[in-house]
Amino acid sequence: MVGMAAAGATAVKKTSRKNTSRDGQFRHALDTCSKNGDLAGALALYETAVSEDIRLSAYHFNSLLHILCSSVEAPAQSTVDAATRIFDAMVAAGIMPNEATITSMARIVARRPDGSGGDLAFDLVRTMGERYGATPRLRTYAPVLYAFCQWLEADKAYEVESHMASADVLPEEPEIAALLEMSAKVGRREKVYEYLHRLRSNVRCVAASTAEILENWFNSKHAAEVGSSNLDFGRVVNAILINGGGWHGLGWLGRGIWEVNRINVAADGHCTLCKQRLACVDIDQSETKKFAESVASLAMKREAASNIKRFQEWLEEHNGYDAIVDGANVALYQQNFADGGFSLSQLDIVVREIFKRNNNKWPLIVLHNRRIQALMQNPDNRQLLDTWRSEGALYTTPGGSNDDWYWLYAAVKLGCLLVTNDEMRDHIFELLGRAFFPMWKERHQVRYTFVKGKLMLVMPPPYSIVIQESGSGSWHVPLDDNCNDENLRTWLCIRRCDESNQASDLTHNSIHTNDEVQYPLTVAAEHVNNSSTDSKQQVTGKRKERSSTP
Repeated sequence: MVGMAAAGATAVKKTSRKNTSRDGQFRHALDTCSKNGDLAGALALYETAVSEDIRLSAYHFNSLLHILCSSVEAPAQSTVDAATRIFDAMVAAGIMPNEATITSMARIVARRPDGSGGDLAFDLVRTMGERYGATPRLRTYAPVLYAFCQWLEADKAYEVESHMASADVLPEEPEIAALLEMSAKVGRREKVYEYLHRLRSNVRCVAASTAEILENWFNSKHAAEVGSSNLDFGRVVNAILINGGGWHGLGWLGRGIWEVNRINVAADGHCTLCKQRLACVDIDQSETKKFAESVASLAMKREAASNIKRFQEWLEEHNGYDAIVDGANVALYQQNFADGGFSLSQLDIVVREIFKRNNNKWPLIVLHNRRIQALMQNPDNRQLLDTWRSEGALYTTPGGSNDDWYWLYAAVKLGCLLVTNDEMRDHIFELLGRAFFPMWKERHQVRYTFVKGKLMLVMPPPYSIVIQESGSGSWHVPLDDNCNDENLRTWLCIRRCDESNQASDLTHNSIHTNDEVQYPLTVAAEHVNNSSTDSKQQVTGKRKERSSTP
């Protein structure tokens, strides 16, 4: 062990008595080099192991490659060559490289100082399944993608992205930002537009580094030259409505130089600079349809299919509701005290407030049949239930059913508000597995509380904190600045300098305001027996295209 002692003397001296074998000493010394980031020591240990014919395991090879890829930011060619020798020795020893092995090699090779490593790293990654049975992850692709982006090899970077998609690997903000920046530098304008929308759909608030990339693009000559002023505005507005608000996706609009400012957004959703009102973004119409079908399909598997089918048919004929009330959730709220129980009077307060706020239009209350049977024993309760029935405001779910499927399906199908404090996190909601479910809840869920007998309704926010594209072609981008007060959050307001576009913004704002009901963040309502000062505030959550037919 003389050679090993010379290469890693300090590490070997600390070896415990329990670990005195050659293999044990080697592993301990290697772990010490990994802990200290000692690249030279690790390479010396490897050469010693080869000369002394120490049999290396997958752990040893992976540790060596990990040290090599993490010790230096831009490896010298000698480091790349050393990593290649170690990798080849691993394969020759009959040890199958795993995903971590390939990831380490990709990171090392992709950073070759002459810029030629991207092709070698990509070949390694895209053949790893066929050669070694390993499945790539985002971290495996990332170094290859970054290498091509750094050297502005756009077509190769797009090819990597395409291969990622075929492997069901989705890029995250750093990868999307790298692709966007590269596309901007090489003048691929439509690709910049595509990746900006990719950020919109995948990232709610962008990092400071991403915001800087966007500022550089919009201040560039390429950005000023792109755009159209001939697109039919009605088509743009229709696209915004179909997409759920907040974007149209039809391409760059407007002409001329862009103006980029850092601003705040007022509590009511208006930009403090351009005065445009931001949208409360919903899932688009196609997603809404699929979502409703998914809820119904799962419900039929777990409920009596005939019950769900009957409810679907009933809802087709009674589709004019603007709000659904989860009756049990409201009636049982804060009833966990000695004399507490199922409070129909509490439910009545919520129903009447929704009724009042929605221009005397009844919501749909969903209650289970066993609740109804118990409540009918009391004459006062019976009278109230009969009133709801006569107004078409009550749907009774059958015995053995789960209310949750009914009120959720109705709210999704009709595209309306859902009054419930249910966080929708239990098993039936997990079955949906939809990434857009949180967005849907943000747009449609109305929460409530009672404070000393006074009802407080917490409406959906007046605007969504997400990248938004207006019908005039302007953009608003929220920054991830760890701000607890949304009124203080920094946004990028990006618009053309041309005054005609500012006028177009106002036109769009007018149309947008008519299609999106404006909500206060929290609206206090007086007890139902008292007059409410803000009872004229509507609660409808529908857009015009969803107003009559689900």
